[in-house]
Amino acid sequence: MERRLYIETYGCQMNVADSELMQGLLDRAGYTRVERADEADVILVNTCAIREHAEQRIYGRLGELTRHKLRRPGVVLGVAGCMAQHLRAKLIERVPQLDLVVGPDGYRHLPELIDEAREEPTLAVRLSRVETYGDLVPARADGVRAWVSIMRGCDKFCTFCIVPYVRGRERSLPVGDVLRQVEHAAAEGFREIVFLGQTVNAYRDGDVDFAELLARANRVEGIVRIRFTSPHPSDMSDRAIEALAACEKVPPHVHLPLQSGSNSVLERMRRTYTMEEYTALVGRIRRAVPGVALSTDIIVGFPGETAEDFEATRVAMRRIGFESAFVFKYSPRSGARSAEWPETVDEEEKTRRITLLIEEQKGTSLLKNQADIGSIAQVLVEGPTRRNPLEWFGKSAHFKTTVFPHRGESVGDLIPVRVASATPHALLGEGVRAASFAATEDATV
Repeated sequence: MERRLYIETYGCQMNVADSELMQGLLDRAGYTRVERADEADVILVNTCAIREHAEQRIYGRLGELTRHKLRRPGVVLGVAGCMAQHLRAKLIERVPQLDLVVGPDGYRHLPELIDEAREEPTLAVRLSRVETYGDLVPARADGVRAWVSIMRGCDKFCTFCIVPYVRGRERSLPVGDVLRQVEHAAAEGFREIVFLGQTVNAYRDGDVDFAELLARANRVEGIVRIRFTSPHPSDMSDRAIEALAACEKVPPHVHLPLQSGSNSVLERMRRTYTMEEYTALVGRIRRAVPGVALSTDIIVGFPGETAEDFEATRVAMRRIGFESAFVFKYSPRSGARSAEWPETVDEEEKTRRITLLIEEQKGTSLLKNQADIGSIAQVLVEGPTRRNPLEWFGKSAHFKTTVFPHRGESVGDLIPVRVASATPHALLGEGVRAASFAATEDATV
């Protein structure tokens, strides 16, 4: 029997890591990877369910993929991930051509589940309080960056989020399994590790907390950078901040989700911190790690968000001065607490608010990047830009995309680049044409 596998991934870095986990598991079960769905005997779509738009996109894509089953009835078509867990049997009702629906805690049994799905539609969506996949070796994509999930699930229950319902409760991988994954990634030639977790800095295995994990990973040879996402402000302990300062492989960049600058909105979101506590935390991080770059997440239009609440968010973003921000419109998710509440901000006003924040952040990002002009950025080389094969890019220590003329560097090299100019989204090295890059940068790297 042919065993050709195609996996398509949507959503966050944790979904990417899960796809690599599934790929590694099925590689060892005798499956051969293919690059196109029309070449595969098994097609898996690894999904996200955090926003409604993502779900609608997946339904559209599944409609396209069903043509492969119509042409070749023996093809197994499956959905994995958060959307599979969230919608369960409803997926098969809406897309009757589906053979397999498997949630985030069912991957260990994928070879057997695929065999079952060849005979009849199969559903595997039971959540686990103990599954971590810590003993499994993922098949990582080529590049400089290796994703390492150090914990799964979440215990925070923010009112806008369904992650605890689709990924289960919080549990950390054994520290030995984490370090073995880091060592394995280093042996494969990866230069940067990214620790993943919904509340990554809540990691704990016995006496080993997040700070101790950073310290131990910092000693692994071959790795030059250790990043992590996404921490929760309430779990950013003084010990963790000390580790950020002490570990030379942890770059001076922290992604610290804020979500709103209004205490009343933060309380309704159940974020467990106030604006004052968040601001004090930013101060402690900046004192411990001078020059640290901060990025964040913001939601606009949350139920009950008034004009005054939104203005508080604008003020907070200006006062803190983030290097970058991911700004989202609130969208209700079935199963989340806030989905039961009436929406109080219409779509037009959400659009106005998100547009204003994005434009203001673009101005802040430009000023921050222009302040780097004349400095030397240490860049981890990732490869050529799509716009010009003679211009390569990588990330600076502050996690800023940096573009430079290629002069023989190799992927994975750590090189100094003198910053000559900047845009809101990137630093440009000497010899890069700033005007032409600024016009096309969103599509290049």
